[in-house]
This record gives sequence, C-alpha cells and structure tokens, in this order.
Amino acid sequence: MEVLRAHGAELEETFPLPEWDAGRHIAFMDSADIRTAVLTMPAPQPYYGDAEESAECIRRVNEVSARVKQDYPGRFKFCAALPLPDVDAAIREVIYALDTLGADGVKLATNSRGQYLGDEALDPLMEVLNERHAVIIIHPHRPTPYPEKIISTTPLAMYEYPAETTRAVVNMLARNILVRYPNLKVVVPHCGSFLPLALPRMKSILPAMVAQDYMQPIDWEANLSRLYFDLAGNPTPEVLHSLLTITTPDHILYGSDYPYLPDAVLKANLQRLKQMLAADEELAPYREDILWKNAERLFEGNAIDER
Repeated sequence: MEVLRAHGAELEETFPLPEWDAGRHIAFMDSADIRTAVLTMPAPQPYYGDAEESAECIRRVNEVSARVKQDYPGRFKFCAALPLPDVDAAIREVIYALDTLGADGVKLATNSRGQYLGDEALDPLMEVLNERHAVIIIHPHRPTPYPEKIISTTPLAMYEYPAETTRAVVNMLARNILVRYPNLKVVVPHCGSFLPLALPRMKSILPAMVAQDYMQPIDWEANLSRLYFDLAGNPTPEVLHSLLTITTPDHILYGSDYPYLPDAVLKANLQRLKQMLAADEELAPYREDILWKNAERLFEGNAIDER
C-alpha cells in the first residue's frame, strides 16, 4: 500500500485494495469452517520503473507472509510474490522464498507490465520453478494494453479478469510451457475463466495455423494435465460441468477470493457450493476432494488438517 500510494496507483485495478488482517481472516475462516487458507499478493504488481523498489516491496510482502504462516500454525500457507518483470530478480526471490522462507509455491500475475505468462523471457524462471516442482497460483491483473473507456465503466473483475486469465493461459499452452516444464502445477482462478469456451475453438483452428507455420503443435492432454482450477466466483452447476469438459474432479479446488467480498457473501457462496456438490450425481462422490482434499494433495508435504 505504501508503494501504491507513492505512485498514485491505489485504483490501478479500478477498485481499492481491501484491508487485510490475520485475526479477521481467521475469524472468517472459523465462521465458515475453513481450516487453512493460502495467501497470495493481490494486484497490482508493484513495479513503476524502479526494479529495486519493486524487489524490496515484494521481499517485505513475502517475509510478512512467512511470519503469518509461522505465527498461526496450520491456518495459513502462502505463495510467494515475485518482482517481475525483472526476471533475474524474480529468480533470486524464488530461491529465497522457497528455500529460506518456506513458501508453499509462487503467485504469478497474468501479466507484469505487459510481460505475459508464456513469454520467452520467462523461460529461465520457469526452469527454476520446474526444478523445485513448484505450485503456481495465477491471478489476473489489469491487461496491458487496456481499454481505458471500457474499464472505467465496467470494473476489471466483471469481464477483463476472466478474459485476462484466459489470454495468459492460452499463451502458455501455445508455447507448450507445461510440457516443457512438466513438474509445474498451475492453479487457474475463477472456474477456469473462459477456457472451456476458448479451447474447442483453439483446437479447431490449430491445424490450419500449424500448416501455415503460424503456430507449433500443442500437446493438449499433457498441458491440461498440469492445470488445476479454483472455484472462486460462485460457480453455477452449468459452469462446473463446463469446467469438467477440460479437466477432472481431482483438479478442482474450492477458492474464496477473501477479502474481496463481504464475509457473509463468501459464507453463503460456500454453503451454496456444498449444497450444489451434494445434489449433483456426477460430483457428489468428489465433494470433500473439491472442498479440501485436492488442495491437500496439491500442497503435499504440508498437509491440511481435516475438519
């Protein structure tokens, strides 16, 4: 927040960052019957042309996150932020966060000042993450460039965030990132965003693109097998079944999006999800997997206690 205020960027994502406090978060978790939460740094990326300022800010975020995890055993995990678009600085932070701070993974923005996931410049970072079998949580940031008049009318969270997530993942698929770095496990937010709609079209067009040397072949099955999907955003049955056209129930995870919505809304959303899963013949056998067991397996070695 200090860095954002210094650059007049408090509303860069078209809405203010909500206040966060570990005690309030735990109170919400207790009231919602949530045992463990995974913390990630929200948008925007704190980079305003000064790589050193960005690295210092993100180091502070990661160290505070590690301290919160330590202070409240079993209640929090965290995925470290990285000071992109400076790839060398990001690699240094990955090594420190995973090897010294005990981060449970990393959070990557869909784009860091125009440097999109899948960009060739990020390959050295992906190599380091692959060596460490990292879990990556993706989260959308404001697109670059962005439609200024549209986002001034419609907040990013309503349309641009799902579009931005889809754009970034499609870019990763087009370069076979998850095949070339097969130890990565990538969590796609918000019920897969528009991927269930985008992938059939992409698959149908790809042969013509490959034949004209515009694109390379894509190993769809291998790429998709490394993707996980969180359910933040209050999915309907139709959205859940659409998601199952590109993944399997063992790769679907509950997500809250706390603290961007009021506690009461998030608790109502979770209750609605539990009822939906129980009533769905196809998904009912996977109810506990989706609510917590899949997350436990994803972050294996740091088991989440069963409620």
